[in-house]
Amino acid sequence: MKNNLTNFDLSSKPITVIFLSFFFLLFVSCGSKKEVRFSGKTMGTTYHITVVTGYFSTTKNLKDQIGQRLEEINQSMSTFRNDSEISRFNAKQIASEKFKISDDFFNVMTVAKTVYELTDGAWDGTVKPLENLWGFGNSENKKRIPAQSEITALLPDIGFNNIEISPDHYLIKKKAPLSLDLASIAKGYGVDQVAALIRTHGIKNFLVEIGGEVFAAGFRKDGKHWKIGINKPQTGSPFDQVYKVVNLHDKGFATSGDYRNYFEVDGKRFSHILDPRNGYPVSNGVVSVSIVANTCTFADGLATAVMVLGHKKGLERINSMDRTECLIVVRTHDGKSVDYYSKGFKTYMTSLN
Repeated sequence: MKNNLTNFDLSSKPITVIFLSFFFLLFVSCGSKKEVRFSGKTMGTTYHITVVTGYFSTTKNLKDQIGQRLEEINQSMSTFRNDSEISRFNAKQIASEKFKISDDFFNVMTVAKTVYELTDGAWDGTVKPLENLWGFGNSENKKRIPAQSEITALLPDIGFNNIEISPDHYLIKKKAPLSLDLASIAKGYGVDQVAALIRTHGIKNFLVEIGGEVFAAGFRKDGKHWKIGINKPQTGSPFDQVYKVVNLHDKGFATSGDYRNYFEVDGKRFSHILDPRNGYPVSNGVVSVSIVANTCTFADGLATAVMVLGHKKGLERINSMDRTECLIVVRTHDGKSVDYYSKGFKTYMTSLN
C-alpha cells in the first residue's frame, strides 16, 4: 500500500501552524476569562457572588460549598435558632461557667472585642435585651417607647466587657442575665469566610455580597476595579437607587443606616440603632455610615459603632486608624443631607459609569 504521507506538501506546514497559533491566541485573548454568578438566601437576607475565572476553569460544587459554609456560620450565631451556639449561650443563667465555642464564634467575638474597645463601647453585642424591649429584636414586643424604668432595669446587664473570652475558646458570663446578638458583625464575617473559601479554589478575582456587606478581591472581568453603590439614605428610596459609588480592590465594605428599620411616634423617629450606653435609639442625625476596611467583619462592626458615635467622634476615631475609611451622612434639621468624609475615603470614590 502506498504511503500517502509521501505526497504531503511539507511546505504547507508552517503556514498551517502559524494560522492555528494565531487563531488560538485570538480565541484566548477574547475569551480567556469568564464570570460565574451565584446567589441564594442566608442570615435572613440574600447573597450574591461573582467570580472571574479562566475560560476553561470549573467552579463545579463551589455554590454547594458556599451554602454549607454559610449554614455553619448561621448555626453558630443565629439568634433565631434555638439550638444555635449563641442561643444556647444566651440561655445559660449561671455566671462564671465556661461555655465552649467553635472557631467561628471565637473569631467573631475576638473582632467584636476589638471594635468594642476601639469605640469605647459604642458597638456592644449585649444590647439584645434592649432591642427586644424596643421591639426591634426577635421578641413579641411591638415597636414602642418603653418607660425609663424599663430601660434603667436592663442597663446593669448590658456591657460586652461582662463576657470573658478565653484563648482556649471558652466564653464566660460575668453576669448571668447577659445575652449576645452579633447580627451587626456576623454578616461581615460570613462575607470574609466565603471570600476565604473562594480563594482555596485558586480564584483571585471575585465579589462577595451578603445583605449589602461586601468584599471585593482583584478585578472585574474587564480588568477594572469592582464598583459598589451606596444606597441613597432616604426613607422609601428604592434599594437600587445609588447615592455614591466606590472602587474596591482587596477591601471589605459595609454600610449601616437608620432609614429602613425604625418607627415614628408624634413625628419623632426611633431607629433600630441603639446606644448601649443609655439604652435609647441614636438621635445624633447620622442616617448612614459606610466603612472601607481590610476585612468586612471589621467594617461591619465599625459601621454600627460610628452610627452611635456621631459624625464628629466617628471621624476622629476612623482617622486614627490605618487602612480604614468612612463616609458619614447626616440629616440636618431642614431635611437636607450633609456628607462627612474621613481623610482617605474620596480616593475610593468614582462615577457610576
